[in-house]
Amino acid sequence: MTAQSALPLQGITVISLEQAVAAPFATRQLADLGARVIKIERPGGGDFARRYDETVLGQSSYFVWLNRSKESLTLDVKSEAGQRVLERLLARADVVVQNLAPGAARRLGLDAGSVMARHPRMIVCDISGFGADGPTAGRKAYDLLVQAEAGLVSLTGIPEHPAKVGISIADIAAGMYAYSGILTALLQRTGTGRGTAVQVSLFDALAEWMGSPLYYTRYGGAEPKRVGAEHATIAPYGPFQTADGMVLLAVQNEREWSRFCAGVLETPELTDDSRFATNSARVANRVACNALIAARFADISTADAITFLDKAGIANARMSSVTQFLEHPALGERDRWREVQTPSGPIQALLPPAILGGVSPVMGPIPDLGEHTGQILSELGYRTGDIEGLRAEHVI
Repeated sequence: MTAQSALPLQGITVISLEQAVAAPFATRQLADLGARVIKIERPGGGDFARRYDETVLGQSSYFVWLNRSKESLTLDVKSEAGQRVLERLLARADVVVQNLAPGAARRLGLDAGSVMARHPRMIVCDISGFGADGPTAGRKAYDLLVQAEAGLVSLTGIPEHPAKVGISIADIAAGMYAYSGILTALLQRTGTGRGTAVQVSLFDALAEWMGSPLYYTRYGGAEPKRVGAEHATIAPYGPFQTADGMVLLAVQNEREWSRFCAGVLETPELTDDSRFATNSARVANRVACNALIAARFADISTADAITFLDKAGIANARMSSVTQFLEHPALGERDRWREVQTPSGPIQALLPPAILGGVSPVMGPIPDLGEHTGQILSELGYRTGDIEGLRAEHVI
Protein backbone atom coordinates (compact mmCIF):
# COMPACT_ATOMS: atom_id res chain seq x y z
CA MET A 1 0.00 0.00 0.00
CA THR A 2 1.43 3.38 -0.96
CA ALA A 3 1.47 6.38 1.32
CA GLN A 4 -0.95 8.17 -1.02
CA SER A 5 -3.53 5.34 -0.81
CA ALA A 6 -3.19 5.31 2.98
CA LEU A 7 -4.24 8.93 3.51
CA PRO A 8 -6.29 8.96 6.73
CA LEU A 9 -9.21 11.03 5.38
CA GLN A 10 -9.36 9.58 1.88
CA GLY A 11 -13.02 9.09 0.90
CA ILE A 12 -14.28 11.95 3.11
CA THR A 13 -15.94 14.82 1.26
CA VAL A 14 -16.14 18.27 2.84
CA ILE A 15 -18.37 21.08 1.57
CA SER A 16 -17.17 24.41 2.91
CA LEU A 17 -18.88 27.77 2.66
CA GLU A 18 -15.83 29.57 3.92
CA GLN A 19 -14.00 32.83 3.82
CA ALA A 20 -11.11 34.63 5.50
CA VAL A 21 -9.05 32.47 7.90
CA ALA A 22 -10.77 30.30 10.54
CA ALA A 23 -12.80 27.90 8.36
CA PRO A 24 -10.23 27.74 5.54
CA PHE A 25 -7.52 26.86 8.08
CA ALA A 26 -9.63 24.00 9.43
CA THR A 27 -10.53 22.60 6.01
CA ARG A 28 -7.01 22.93 4.61
CA GLN A 29 -5.82 20.60 7.35
CA LEU A 30 -8.54 18.12 6.40
CA ALA A 31 -7.40 18.39 2.77
CA ASP A 32 -3.78 17.83 3.82
CA LEU A 33 -4.84 14.42 5.13
CA GLY A 34 -6.72 13.38 2.02
CA ALA A 35 -10.25 14.74 2.42
CA ARG A 36 -11.85 16.13 -0.72
CA VAL A 37 -12.63 19.76 0.14
CA ILE A 38 -15.02 21.59 -2.16
CA LYS A 39 -14.77 25.30 -1.44
CA ILE A 40 -17.92 27.19 -2.41
CA GLU A 41 -17.17 30.76 -3.45
CA ARG A 42 -19.26 33.71 -4.50
CA PRO A 43 -19.39 34.12 -8.32
CA GLY A 44 -17.39 37.09 -9.50
CA GLY A 45 -15.39 37.67 -6.35
CA GLY A 46 -14.97 34.54 -4.29
CA ASP A 47 -13.42 34.36 -0.87
CA PHE A 48 -12.51 37.96 0.01
CA ALA A 49 -9.18 36.72 1.40
CA ARG A 50 -8.13 36.30 -2.25
CA ARG A 51 -7.72 40.09 -2.31
CA TYR A 52 -6.06 40.80 1.02
CA ASP A 53 -2.74 41.44 -0.74
CA GLU A 54 -0.89 40.58 -3.96
CA THR A 55 2.52 39.58 -2.60
CA VAL A 56 2.76 35.91 -3.68
CA LEU A 57 3.16 36.03 -7.46
CA GLY A 58 0.28 38.50 -7.54
CA GLN A 59 -1.82 36.43 -5.11
CA SER A 60 -2.79 36.88 -1.48
CA SER A 61 -0.37 35.53 1.12
CA TYR A 62 -3.34 34.52 3.27
CA PHE A 63 -5.10 32.70 0.46
CA VAL A 64 -2.15 30.61 -0.70
CA TRP A 65 -1.44 29.64 2.92
CA LEU A 66 -4.97 28.50 3.65
CA ASN A 67 -6.35 26.94 0.46
CA ARG A 68 -4.03 24.37 -1.06
CA SER A 69 -5.43 20.98 -2.09
CA LYS A 70 -9.00 22.31 -2.41
CA GLU A 71 -11.46 22.51 -5.31
CA SER A 72 -13.16 25.85 -6.02
CA LEU A 73 -16.83 25.88 -7.03
CA THR A 74 -18.45 29.24 -7.70
CA LEU A 75 -22.12 29.16 -6.70
CA ASP A 76 -24.80 31.66 -5.75
CA VAL A 77 -26.26 29.76 -2.82
CA LYS A 78 -29.02 32.36 -2.38
CA SER A 79 -30.60 31.51 -5.74
CA GLU A 80 -33.07 28.65 -6.17
CA ALA A 81 -30.87 27.00 -8.79
CA GLY A 82 -27.86 27.39 -6.51
CA GLN A 83 -29.79 25.80 -3.65
CA ARG A 84 -30.55 22.79 -5.83
CA VAL A 85 -26.87 22.40 -6.71
CA LEU A 86 -25.92 22.71 -3.08
CA GLU A 87 -28.42 20.05 -2.04
CA ARG A 88 -26.97 17.61 -4.57
CA LEU A 89 -23.54 18.30 -3.12
CA LEU A 90 -24.74 17.71 0.42
CA ALA A 91 -26.24 14.38 -0.55
CA ARG A 92 -22.71 13.15 -1.39
CA ALA A 93 -20.84 14.82 1.47
CA ASP A 94 -19.71 13.85 4.94
CA VAL A 95 -18.92 17.26 6.44
CA VAL A 96 -20.25 20.79 6.03
CA VAL A 97 -18.23 23.73 7.35
CA GLN A 98 -19.34 27.35 7.33
CA ASN A 99 -18.19 30.65 8.78
CA LEU A 100 -20.70 32.90 7.06
CA ALA A 101 -21.94 36.14 8.58
CA PRO A 102 -24.13 35.79 11.70
CA GLY A 103 -27.54 34.34 10.81
CA ALA A 104 -26.68 33.64 7.15
CA ALA A 105 -26.49 29.84 7.50
CA ARG A 106 -29.90 29.68 9.17
CA ARG A 107 -31.47 31.83 6.45
CA LEU A 108 -30.03 29.46 3.83
CA GLY A 109 -31.18 26.33 5.66
CA LEU A 110 -27.54 25.41 6.31
CA ASP A 111 -27.62 25.50 10.09
CA ALA A 112 -26.83 22.20 11.80
CA GLY A 113 -30.43 21.39 12.70
CA SER A 114 -31.72 21.88 9.17
CA VAL A 115 -28.88 20.04 7.44
CA MET A 116 -28.88 17.08 9.83
CA ALA A 117 -32.66 16.73 9.51
CA ARG A 118 -32.12 16.10 5.80
CA HIS A 119 -28.81 14.25 6.13
CA PRO A 120 -28.57 12.47 9.50
CA ARG A 121 -24.99 11.25 8.92
CA MET A 122 -23.70 14.74 8.19
CA ILE A 123 -21.18 16.47 10.43
CA VAL A 124 -21.97 20.17 10.46
CA CYS A 125 -19.34 22.57 11.77
CA ASP A 126 -20.43 26.15 12.41
CA ILE A 127 -17.68 28.69 13.13
CA SER A 128 -18.86 32.00 14.55
CA GLY A 129 -17.36 35.02 16.22
CA PHE A 130 -19.04 34.95 19.62
CA GLY A 131 -21.12 31.78 19.63
CA ALA A 132 -24.49 30.71 18.26
CA ASP A 133 -26.52 32.19 21.10
CA GLY A 134 -26.32 34.84 23.79
CA PRO A 135 -26.23 38.63 23.62
CA THR A 136 -23.22 38.83 21.29
CA ALA A 137 -24.23 36.11 18.81
CA GLY A 138 -25.16 38.59 16.08
CA ARG A 139 -21.99 40.65 16.19
CA LYS A 140 -19.46 40.57 13.42
CA ALA A 141 -16.11 39.36 14.64
CA TYR A 142 -12.70 39.83 13.08
CA ASP A 143 -9.48 38.61 14.60
CA LEU A 144 -8.30 41.88 16.18
CA LEU A 145 -11.75 42.57 17.60
CA VAL A 146 -11.83 39.18 19.29
CA GLN A 147 -8.28 39.63 20.61
CA ALA A 148 -9.47 42.86 22.21
CA GLU A 149 -12.71 41.43 23.64
CA ALA A 150 -10.91 38.40 25.08
CA GLY A 151 -8.39 40.57 26.94
CA LEU A 152 -5.40 39.44 24.91
CA VAL A 153 -4.52 42.90 23.62
CA SER A 154 -4.38 44.13 27.23
CA LEU A 155 -1.55 41.67 27.88
CA THR A 156 0.51 42.27 24.75
CA GLY A 157 2.87 45.17 24.20
CA ILE A 158 4.65 47.49 26.62
CA PRO A 159 3.19 49.32 29.65
CA GLU A 160 2.53 52.48 27.64
CA HIS A 161 1.07 50.81 24.55
CA PRO A 162 -1.01 47.64 24.13
CA ALA A 163 -0.50 45.67 20.92
CA LYS A 164 -2.22 42.95 18.95
CA VAL A 165 -0.55 39.60 18.38
CA GLY A 166 1.21 39.72 15.02
CA ILE A 167 -0.70 36.78 13.50
CA SER A 168 -4.43 35.97 13.26
CA ILE A 169 -4.38 34.10 16.53
CA ALA A 170 -8.13 34.05 17.24
CA ASP A 171 -8.87 32.74 13.74
CA ILE A 172 -6.11 30.15 14.01
CA ALA A 173 -7.30 28.99 17.43
CA ALA A 174 -10.87 28.59 16.15
CA GLY A 175 -9.64 26.76 13.05
CA MET A 176 -7.67 24.32 15.18
CA TYR A 177 -10.68 23.53 17.39
CA ALA A 178 -12.92 23.17 14.33
CA TYR A 179 -10.41 20.74 12.81
CA SER A 180 -10.09 18.63 15.97
CA GLY A 181 -13.85 18.77 16.53
CA ILE A 182 -14.55 17.49 13.02
CA LEU A 183 -12.02 14.67 13.42
CA THR A 184 -13.66 13.71 16.72
CA ALA A 185 -17.11 13.76 15.12
CA LEU A 186 -15.91 11.54 12.27
CA LEU A 187 -14.52 9.07 14.79
CA GLN A 188 -17.77 9.16 16.76
CA ARG A 189 -19.80 8.51 13.61
CA THR A 190 -17.97 5.23 13.01
CA GLY A 191 -19.63 3.95 16.17
CA THR A 192 -23.01 5.67 16.11
CA GLY A 193 -23.67 5.97 12.38
CA ARG A 194 -24.98 9.49 13.00
CA GLY A 195 -23.60 12.92 12.38
CA THR A 196 -22.82 15.60 14.94
CA ALA A 197 -23.12 19.36 15.20
CA VAL A 198 -19.79 21.02 15.98
CA GLN A 199 -19.87 24.62 17.16
CA VAL A 200 -16.74 26.72 17.54
CA SER A 201 -16.41 30.45 18.12
CA LEU A 202 -13.33 32.61 17.82
CA PHE A 203 -14.08 34.07 21.25
CA ASP A 204 -14.41 30.68 22.99
CA ALA A 205 -11.25 29.39 21.30
CA LEU A 206 -9.21 32.37 22.43
CA ALA A 207 -10.85 32.30 25.87
CA GLU A 208 -9.41 28.80 26.31
CA TRP A 209 -5.96 30.06 25.33
CA MET A 210 -6.31 32.84 27.92
CA GLY A 211 -6.38 30.21 30.68
CA SER A 212 -3.20 31.20 32.50
CA PRO A 213 -3.93 34.95 32.79
CA LEU A 214 -7.56 34.10 33.55
CA TYR A 215 -6.69 32.08 36.65
CA TYR A 216 -3.83 34.39 37.59
CA THR A 217 -6.22 37.37 37.62
CA ARG A 218 -9.23 35.69 39.23
CA TYR A 219 -7.32 34.13 42.09
CA GLY A 220 -4.27 36.36 42.34
CA GLY A 221 -6.17 39.62 42.63
CA ALA A 222 -4.20 41.44 39.92
CA GLU A 223 -3.88 41.23 36.16
CA PRO A 224 -0.55 40.25 34.56
CA LYS A 225 1.36 43.33 33.48
CA ARG A 226 2.39 44.18 29.92
CA VAL A 227 6.12 43.56 29.82
CA GLY A 228 6.93 43.54 26.12
CA ALA A 229 8.84 40.45 25.03
CA GLU A 230 9.28 39.26 28.62
CA HIS A 231 7.01 36.74 30.30
CA ALA A 232 4.46 38.41 32.56
CA THR A 233 4.55 35.80 35.32
CA ILE A 234 7.93 34.03 34.96
CA ALA A 235 11.37 35.62 35.48
CA PRO A 236 13.94 35.80 34.08
CA TYR A 237 12.26 34.99 30.79
CA GLY A 238 12.83 37.28 27.83
CA PRO A 239 15.39 39.22 25.76
CA PHE A 240 18.68 40.64 27.03
CA GLN A 241 21.14 42.84 25.21
CA THR A 242 24.65 41.53 24.58
CA ALA A 243 27.72 43.40 23.39
CA ASP A 244 26.78 42.75 19.76
CA GLY A 245 23.12 41.81 19.69
CA MET A 246 20.46 40.10 21.75
CA VAL A 247 19.77 36.75 23.33
CA LEU A 248 16.56 35.40 24.84
CA LEU A 249 16.65 33.09 27.83
CA ALA A 250 14.17 31.29 30.03
CA VAL A 251 14.61 30.10 33.63
CA GLN A 252 11.66 27.88 34.56
CA ASN A 253 12.43 26.58 38.07
CA GLU A 254 14.75 26.85 41.04
CA ARG A 255 17.14 24.15 39.78
CA GLU A 256 17.66 26.16 36.61
CA TRP A 257 18.04 29.37 38.61
CA SER A 258 20.81 27.78 40.65
CA ARG A 259 22.63 26.63 37.51
CA PHE A 260 22.12 30.04 35.93
CA CYS A 261 23.63 31.83 38.93
CA ALA A 262 26.65 29.56 39.04
CA GLY A 263 27.33 28.92 35.37
CA VAL A 264 26.18 32.12 33.66
CA LEU A 265 26.15 34.95 36.19
CA GLU A 266 29.15 33.38 37.97
CA THR A 267 27.67 34.49 41.29
CA PRO A 268 26.41 31.27 42.93
CA GLU A 269 25.58 33.10 46.15
CA LEU A 270 22.57 34.67 44.41
CA THR A 271 20.84 31.29 44.67
CA ASP A 272 20.20 32.01 48.35
CA ASP A 273 19.25 35.67 47.90
CA SER A 274 15.66 35.96 49.16
CA ARG A 275 14.83 38.46 46.40
CA PHE A 276 15.36 35.75 43.78
CA ALA A 277 14.87 32.45 45.62
CA THR A 278 11.50 31.64 43.96
CA ASN A 279 9.88 32.55 40.67
CA SER A 280 7.31 34.75 42.43
CA ALA A 281 10.15 36.58 44.18
CA ARG A 282 12.01 37.08 40.91
CA VAL A 283 8.87 38.45 39.25
CA ALA A 284 8.35 40.84 42.16
CA ASN A 285 12.00 41.92 41.89
CA ARG A 286 12.19 41.76 38.10
CA VAL A 287 13.99 45.10 37.73
CA ALA A 288 16.82 44.08 40.07
CA CYS A 289 17.02 40.60 38.56
CA ASN A 290 17.17 41.94 35.02
CA ALA A 291 19.84 44.48 36.00
CA LEU A 292 22.16 41.71 37.20
CA ILE A 293 21.73 39.80 33.94
CA ALA A 294 22.12 42.93 31.80
CA ALA A 295 25.38 43.81 33.55
CA ARG A 296 26.75 40.31 32.91
CA PHE A 297 25.78 40.23 29.22
CA ALA A 298 26.76 43.80 28.35
CA ASP A 299 30.41 42.94 27.76
CA ILE A 300 30.10 39.53 26.07
CA SER A 301 29.05 38.58 22.58
CA THR A 302 25.82 36.83 21.72
CA ALA A 303 27.79 33.73 20.76
CA ASP A 304 29.57 33.67 24.12
CA ALA A 305 26.31 34.27 26.00
CA ILE A 306 24.73 31.31 24.22
CA THR A 307 27.77 29.17 25.01
CA PHE A 308 27.44 29.97 28.72
CA LEU A 309 23.69 29.33 28.65
CA ASP A 310 24.01 26.05 26.79
CA LYS A 311 26.72 24.81 29.13
CA ALA A 312 24.49 25.60 32.13
CA GLY A 313 21.50 23.90 30.51
CA ILE A 314 19.46 27.12 30.26
CA ALA A 315 17.03 27.39 27.34
CA ASN A 316 17.86 30.24 25.01
CA ALA A 317 17.25 31.60 21.52
CA ARG A 318 18.36 34.22 19.05
CA MET A 319 15.92 36.94 17.99
CA SER A 320 15.08 35.97 14.41
CA SER A 321 13.45 38.20 11.84
CA VAL A 322 10.93 36.61 9.49
CA THR A 323 13.64 36.53 6.83
CA GLN A 324 15.97 34.68 9.20
CA PHE A 325 13.14 32.32 10.14
CA LEU A 326 12.75 31.38 6.47
CA GLU A 327 16.38 30.22 6.48
CA HIS A 328 16.17 28.43 9.84
CA PRO A 329 18.02 25.10 9.88
CA ALA A 330 15.09 23.47 11.67
CA LEU A 331 13.18 23.95 8.41
CA GLY A 332 15.77 23.56 5.67
CA GLU A 333 17.87 20.80 7.18
CA ARG A 334 14.77 18.80 8.15
CA ASP A 335 13.29 18.95 4.62
CA ARG A 336 10.18 20.84 5.73
CA TRP A 337 9.61 22.70 2.43
CA ARG A 338 7.56 21.45 -0.53
CA GLU A 339 6.66 22.97 -3.89
CA VAL A 340 2.97 23.77 -4.34
CA GLN A 341 1.38 24.93 -7.57
CA THR A 342 -0.72 28.09 -7.78
CA PRO A 343 -2.55 29.71 -10.72
CA SER A 344 0.45 32.04 -11.09
CA GLY A 345 3.21 29.47 -10.75
CA PRO A 346 4.90 27.30 -8.10
CA ILE A 347 5.64 28.46 -4.57
CA GLN A 348 7.33 26.95 -1.53
CA ALA A 349 5.07 25.83 1.33
CA LEU A 350 5.74 24.25 4.70
CA LEU A 351 4.61 20.73 5.51
CA PRO A 352 1.89 20.40 8.18
CA PRO A 353 3.34 20.26 11.71
CA ALA A 354 1.84 16.88 12.64
CA ILE A 355 4.09 14.17 11.18
CA LEU A 356 2.20 10.89 10.75
CA GLY A 357 4.26 7.79 10.12
CA GLY A 358 3.81 6.45 6.60
CA VAL A 359 1.59 9.36 5.51
CA SER A 360 2.63 11.99 2.97
CA PRO A 361 0.40 15.12 3.14
CA VAL A 362 -1.36 15.99 -0.11
CA MET A 363 0.18 19.46 -0.69
CA GLY A 364 -1.99 19.99 -3.78
CA PRO A 365 -2.45 23.16 -5.86
CA ILE A 366 -4.15 26.36 -4.75
CA PRO A 367 -7.31 26.66 -6.88
CA ASP A 368 -8.18 29.52 -9.17
CA LEU A 369 -11.62 31.01 -8.58
CA GLY A 370 -14.24 28.58 -9.90
CA GLU A 371 -11.58 26.33 -11.41
CA HIS A 372 -13.48 23.13 -10.66
CA THR A 373 -17.05 24.34 -11.20
CA GLY A 374 -17.68 22.53 -14.49
CA GLN A 375 -16.07 19.29 -13.31
CA ILE A 376 -18.06 19.19 -10.06
CA LEU A 377 -21.38 19.97 -11.74
CA SER A 378 -20.73 17.23 -14.31
CA GLU A 379 -20.20 14.78 -11.45
CA LEU A 380 -23.56 15.87 -10.05
CA GLY A 381 -25.28 14.99 -13.34
CA TYR A 382 -25.45 18.41 -14.97
CA ARG A 383 -24.98 18.41 -18.72
CA THR A 384 -22.90 20.92 -20.66
CA GLY A 385 -25.98 22.91 -21.70
CA ASP A 386 -27.24 22.98 -18.12
CA ILE A 387 -23.91 24.28 -16.90
CA GLU A 388 -23.79 26.99 -19.55
CA GLY A 389 -27.32 27.99 -18.59
CA LEU A 390 -26.34 28.32 -14.93
CA ARG A 391 -23.35 30.39 -15.97
CA ALA A 392 -25.47 32.68 -18.12
CA GLU A 393 -27.81 33.24 -15.16
CA HIS A 394 -24.81 34.01 -12.89
CA VAL A 395 -25.66 31.10 -10.61
CA ILE A 396 -22.08 29.87 -11.05
